[in-house]
Amino acid sequence: MSWLLALPFLLPIAAALATFLTRRRDGLTRKISVGSCALLLLVTLAIFLTVVRRGPVAAQMGGWPAPHGITLAADHLSAVMLLIAGVVGSAVAVFALADIDCARARLGFHSYYQLLLAGVCGSFATGDLFNLYVWFEVMLIASFALMVLGGEPLQLDAGIKYLALNLVSTLLMLTAIGLVYGLTGTLNMARLHLAVAAIDNPAAIEALGVLLLGAFGIKAALFPLFFWLPASYHAPPVAVTAVFAGLLTKVGVYALIRTFTLIFPAGDGLVHQLLLPAALLTMLTGVLGAAAHYEFRKILAFHIISQIGFLVLGLALYSPLALAGAIFYMVHNIVAKTNLLLISGTAQRLAGSFELRRIGGLYRRSPLLAAVFFIAAFGLAGFPPLSGFWAKFLLVKASLDEAAYWVAAVALLTGALTLYSMSKIWAEAFWKDHPGGEKSAAQPLAGAERLQRMVPSLALALVTLALGLFPEPLIGFSLRAAAGLLDPTTYIDAVLTGS
Repeated sequence: MSWLLALPFLLPIAAALATFLTRRRDGLTRKISVGSCALLLLVTLAIFLTVVRRGPVAAQMGGWPAPHGITLAADHLSAVMLLIAGVVGSAVAVFALADIDCARARLGFHSYYQLLLAGVCGSFATGDLFNLYVWFEVMLIASFALMVLGGEPLQLDAGIKYLALNLVSTLLMLTAIGLVYGLTGTLNMARLHLAVAAIDNPAAIEALGVLLLGAFGIKAALFPLFFWLPASYHAPPVAVTAVFAGLLTKVGVYALIRTFTLIFPAGDGLVHQLLLPAALLTMLTGVLGAAAHYEFRKILAFHIISQIGFLVLGLALYSPLALAGAIFYMVHNIVAKTNLLLISGTAQRLAGSFELRRIGGLYRRSPLLAAVFFIAAFGLAGFPPLSGFWAKFLLVKASLDEAAYWVAAVALLTGALTLYSMSKIWAEAFWKDHPGGEKSAAQPLAGAERLQRMVPSLALALVTLALGLFPEPLIGFSLRAAAGLLDPTTYIDAVLTGS
């Protein structure tokens, strides 16, 4: 079990070293990167199936018993997050074969990409706060390198904005970790659940919660801490933006859910009073920003923010159905959002620009691209029977069950405005004629490049379609995951006693 839980980050680290040593042999580097991601998918699938069969599992690295050593743990939430990281990592790795040029590959793109995946998987697998911080720093280093790789002025400008605010998050997180250790004497998450409950100092607990909310809120792009995201996500190559959109902000949401269910369970404290308005304002500001833009990637960047609001809404409502809805929404959104970014890159390659007013005719140029866009985009908007419909249904029903009718109204309004943005992209990029005529568009895709671009998008679209047509397994899984978050007894037993 120790090796199984460690492989999701050991494999990418080994691949990062191998691709760095072979970075001037482009063909070999690409094979190592894609092969490592395929192995990562198999390993995360094995962990997922193990958790489904046995429940939460844990391992103590080096044989040091918890809470003194380094703990790795996987419950239903972390298992599904690891699996979806494997899916997205593999899809983007294949797409990068066409999207990343040889110059960036020689500068180390594949090494930084693998290091990013290691940070993401390590964050999902760790069982203590300090190592969560370590993996966040691994992600920050790798993501900054990917952001500025190539040295274009737009990338450097975006990279500075991205790094500056994320360093603030790092400072807040490290400060909070030091104070948590000083107050409780431990950083093991399972042990913290027991230690925090025994402390009779509500003011100190609330202060620590607010610090961690600020740190993870920046990582998740939660209102009002999201301004770095639309200022930076349009700058790097599409493969980079796609993995950022799919995984990076979701690690922040995962950390919020893990922290404020396991360590600081919900109550009437200040943090949980802040979560609901922050979630709703994140939804509205993100979707309004998307409605105002006419650049493909910027629209999608603002929708990343908007969808984060839905995820945090489940935590803010803090009911079994709401948390299940957040988990279902997380899986759906990671797949759909990654796919939309990949599609935007293929659209730019075919039509010559990301600006909607300067492109068009994609429906006739590539009917398959139009079909996968329709599935991903209208799934994101919540059209039945696509996966987004069930995700939004669970959250709206949870709002109504709590008699939070205005919360349900904001969620439905956000969904309507999301539909407007997706319809705008469809009408401008796919349906209307290219404003410069077909001859002014970019050259058609060659055989190998077409496969490298379209196979990942088609695979992710099929996942979105399958989750929509057959939602019962994921809904049942999400309900079990939510029950485990609300009553973490089995998780704590697995970590502290190995049972």
